[in-house]
Amino acid sequence: MNEVPSPISLHKQLERIWTTPPGLGRLSSVNHSVLGKRFMVTALVFFAIGGLLSMLIRAQLATPNSAFIGPELYNQIFTMHGTVMMFLFAIPMFEGFIIYMLPKMLGARDMAFPRLTAYGFWCYLFGGMILIGAMLAGAAPNGGWFMYTPLTSKPYTPGINADVWLLGITFVEISAVTAAVEILVSILKMRAPGMSLTRMPLLGWYMLVTSGMMMIGFPPLILGSILLELERAFGLPFFDPNRGGDPLLWQHLFWLFGHPEVYIIFLPGAGVLSTVIPVFAQRPILGYRAIIAAIVALGFLSFGLWVHHMFTVGIPHLALAFFSAASALVAIPTAVQIFAWLGTLASGRPRWDVPMLYIFGFFFVFVIGGLTGVMLAMVPFNSQAHDSYFVVAHLHYVLVGGFVFPMLAGIYYWMPHISGRQSLYRLSVPAFWLIFIGFNLTFFLMHLTGLMGMPRRISTYPSNWGWDWLNLLSSIGGFILAMGFALVLADMVLQFRFGRFFRRDPWKAQTLEWATATPPPPYNFAAIPRIDERADQLEPAKIGPVQAGGFGYLGFARNNDQETMGVDMVTGAPEHVVILPRRTFLPLWTAIATASFFLALLFGLYWLAPLGALATLVLFLFWPLTLGQKRDFGPVEIGMGERAVLDVECTSNVTILANRGALVMNATLFASLLFGGLFLLVVAPNWQDMTPLGLPPWLGIAGLAATMAGAALSWLARRTNARGGAAGGLLGLAAAAQILATGLLIALMAFIPEPTEHARQALIFTTLGYAALHCGFAALMAGHGWWRMQQNYVSAHRQTEMVLTWLWNGYAAGAALPALALTLLLGLAGAAA
Repeated sequence: MNEVPSPISLHKQLERIWTTPPGLGRLSSVNHSVLGKRFMVTALVFFAIGGLLSMLIRAQLATPNSAFIGPELYNQIFTMHGTVMMFLFAIPMFEGFIIYMLPKMLGARDMAFPRLTAYGFWCYLFGGMILIGAMLAGAAPNGGWFMYTPLTSKPYTPGINADVWLLGITFVEISAVTAAVEILVSILKMRAPGMSLTRMPLLGWYMLVTSGMMMIGFPPLILGSILLELERAFGLPFFDPNRGGDPLLWQHLFWLFGHPEVYIIFLPGAGVLSTVIPVFAQRPILGYRAIIAAIVALGFLSFGLWVHHMFTVGIPHLALAFFSAASALVAIPTAVQIFAWLGTLASGRPRWDVPMLYIFGFFFVFVIGGLTGVMLAMVPFNSQAHDSYFVVAHLHYVLVGGFVFPMLAGIYYWMPHISGRQSLYRLSVPAFWLIFIGFNLTFFLMHLTGLMGMPRRISTYPSNWGWDWLNLLSSIGGFILAMGFALVLADMVLQFRFGRFFRRDPWKAQTLEWATATPPPPYNFAAIPRIDERADQLEPAKIGPVQAGGFGYLGFARNNDQETMGVDMVTGAPEHVVILPRRTFLPLWTAIATASFFLALLFGLYWLAPLGALATLVLFLFWPLTLGQKRDFGPVEIGMGERAVLDVECTSNVTILANRGALVMNATLFASLLFGGLFLLVVAPNWQDMTPLGLPPWLGIAGLAATMAGAALSWLARRTNARGGAAGGLLGLAAAAQILATGLLIALMAFIPEPTEHARQALIFTTLGYAALHCGFAALMAGHGWWRMQQNYVSAHRQTEMVLTWLWNGYAAGAALPALALTLLLGLAGAAA
C-alpha cells in the first residue's frame, strides 16, 4: 500500500464498506454508533415508563386511605417501577452511551464484537417487551423488584407474575453480560496505537472496572433466577425450608449482585464527571493516578458489602461488625474522587454552562446520599431505619445523584457530538431547576417519613400518624420532577431540529472523540491516530484534520474489509489487525430464537423450550461461517511504516480474550452454585436424620476421567497443530471423550432419588447437570474445531479455534471435579448431620 488515496476517495471507500443501508436493511446493522443510539433511545423510553409508574405511586400515597389504586395493582406498579429503572433503564442507558462513545474516545472504528452488540440489543428489547407486555396484560411481577422468597415461591405467587420477572430479567441480563465482555475486550485490545493503560482517559478506566464488576456481579443474580424458576416450574426446593432449602439463600445471591449493582451504576456516571469537569474547569484533572486507584479499590470493596442489606435477618455479630466496617470503608475511595473533582474546579477557571448545572446538582444530591449511606452502614441505626422510607430516600439520592445527574450533564455535553448541533439553552436551565427542586422536595422529605416510622412498600396508610403533609409534598415534588424531565426531552428534540451547527470540538475538550466529524461517519476515523501522550490532554482540533486526510494507521481500504487496530493490552503497541464482521440479520434471528425459548418456559410449554434452545445454538453456529482466513498472510502493512499480522494469526486476539472473560463469568456462576450448596448444608433447616444417597461412585469417577481425557486430548491437539502436525484425529477423540463424559454424568443424575423431595437432591441434580452441560459444550467446541480444520481455517499460525477448544474442554474438566466433590459431600451429608 504505497499510495495514499485522496481524502475524498478514502472517505467514499470507507463509507461504502462501513455504512448501514436505509429501510429494513437497518435491522441488520452491527455498527456501534447505530446500536449505541438504539440502546439509549430504548432506555429513555423505558425511563419514561418507569417515571409514569412513579407518578402513579405518588398519586396513591399523596393522601391517606387512598383508593386510587388497589393493593394488587399497586404491588405490580411498585415492582415494575423498580425493575424498569434498575434493569431496563440505568444499565442499558450507560451501555448504550459507552457502546456509542468508547471506540471514538479510544481511537477505534468499532467495538470488538459488533454482532454480539446487536444480539445484546435485541435481547434487551425483547426482554423488556415481555415485562411491559405482562404489565399491560395485568400479569406483571408483584413481589417487589428484589423478588424475595418465600413471597415469590409458587404457593404464595401461583400465577405467572413471578415467572415474568425471573425469565424476563434473565433474558435482559444476556444483554448486560455480553456488553460486559464487549466493553472489557474493546478497552484492553482496541485502543489507538501508543495509548497505554497509563495514558488511557479516565472514562476508559471507569468502564474497565465496571465491566469487570458486571462479569462478576451478574452471574449470582442469573443463578438465583434460574434456581427460583426451577423451584417454581419443577418443584426443586432450593428456597423451601420445609424441604431443606432456605429463603435467605435468595437474599445472598440477589445482594451479591445488588450491592455491586449500585457501584456499577455509579461508576459510569463518575466517569462522565471525570471527563466533563476538566473541560469546564479549563485544566487537567487532579489526581489522575489516585482516581485510578480509587476506582479499582471501589470495585473490589463493592463485593464485600452485600450483607449490608441483611443486617436484620439474624446474621452473627462478628459478621455484622465486618460488613458494617466494610460498608463505611467504601466511602474512602468515593471521597478521593469527590475531592479530586472539587480540587480540579477550585484550581481551574470554571466556566458555567448547562452541564455544570447538573454537576452542581450531583455534588449536592450525591453527598447527601453518601452521608445517609454511612448512617445506614452502622448496625444500630440500620436496625431502626431498615425497610423504612429513610432507605427509599437514601437509595434515590445515591442512584439519581450518582447516575441521573451525571447522565444529564453528559447528554448536554455530548449531544452536539451525536446531533452535529448545539443546544439553544432556552429550556435547559428551567428544566434543571425543576428537576433539582422537584427531586429534593420528593425525596428529602422521605427521610423524615422514614424516621417517623413509615415502612416501605405499603399502598396506603391511616390519617392519624403524622405522615399526611409530608407525603403530599413528596407527591407534589414528584410531579414537578416529571415536568423537568419533560422539558429536557423537549429541549433534546429542539436541539436536533433547530440547534446551531458548529465546527469540530465546541467545548475545547481534550479527548479523542472530538477529533471525529460531527455527526461522526460510521467508521469514526479515516486513519487511526497514534497517541503518545495522556489521552485526556490532546488537541482534537489538530488531530482531526490529520486523520481525516488518511495520515495514520489503516488510512486506506483493503479487500473491502472492516479493519481496525488491535494493540498490546498494557503498552498499547500495535499488535494485529482486527477484521470485523459485516452487517447481518443473524443477531436478530438468534435473538428471536432465544425469545422463543424464554416464552416457551414462561407459558409452561416445556416441550417447546428445547427446540428454541436448539434453534439458538444452530444459529450461533452460523455466525463464524464467513469469519477467518483460509491461508497465512504474515505481517501486512498497517501504515506509519509498520506491519502487523491479522487477528487470526495472533494468539492474543479479541476472540480468545473474550472467551477467557466468558469463562470467568461462567466460573463465577458455578462458584455461586457451590456457595449455595455449602450454605444450605451449614445453615438450612431439615438436614438432620438423613441417610447417605448411595450414588454409584464409579459413574462419577468414569465421567471425570472421560472429561479430563477430553481436556488432555484438546491440549495435545493444540500442541500438535502448533508444530505443524495433523490434529484432526485428536480433536475427534476429544469430542468423543466429552460426549462419553456427558452421558456418564447424565446417567449418574438418573440415580438421584426424588430431586423434588429435598434441597440436597436438588443441589446434586443441578450441579451434575451443570457439569454435564459443559461437557456437552466442550464436545461441541471440539467438533467445531475439527470442522474448521477441515475447511482450512486452521493452521500452525491460525490457532484461534484450537485455543478455544482447549479453553472450554479444560473448563469442563475443571468444573466436573468440584461438581463431583460437592455431590460426594452432599450425598454423605445426612450421615454427617
